[in-house]
Amino acid sequence: MKTELKAKFLQHIIGKKKENEGFTLIELLVVIIIIGILSAIALPSFLNQANKGKQSEAKQYTGSMNRAQQAYFLENAAFTTSMDQLGLGIRTQTENYAYVVNGNTTLVANNGLSLKATLKSYMGVTVKSVVLSTSEATTLAVLCQSKDVGDQSANKTTGLAGATIAATSTAPLQPDCNSAFAELTSK
Repeated sequence: MKTELKAKFLQHIIGKKKENEGFTLIELLVVIIIIGILSAIALPSFLNQANKGKQSEAKQYTGSMNRAQQAYFLENAAFTTSMDQLGLGIRTQTENYAYVVNGNTTLVANNGLSLKATLKSYMGVTVKSVVLSTSEATTLAVLCQSKDVGDQSANKTTGLAGATIAATSTAPLQPDCNSAFAELTSK
């Protein structure tokens, strides 16, 4: 009886070994295919996040330039086209963007021009306006983002033509983005 028990025990152990041999080739291929599909879906999203981070630089700098123009106007009753006079301490060119200010004493465009083909450009427009009910002078600003990506380094000296100004008999002067740009709203 003892020999028969040993034989059955050995058969049982040999049978268990066959069950725990590992993955089959089919199972491994299925897992690799699933991982490939998931990475193909997720990869574009991950790559786009880097561009969004780079674009946030221009959005912040251009918005800061708008606010600095408003502060400069409050102190000097005119806008400036000099980055040094704005007193922001930002460089006029970084790895991804060139920053250009152009305009006159009553209207100024602050440009964040993309230097890379995969990034969008930004434009801030600050304009002198009048509150109709009180006849007080004020400044209004708008921040615009280009609808398309592209290298704008050719426009480094002139800036972009991306905003319009409109006034009616019932509304004061208002800056607005043109059709190539979309207005960024704060949420």
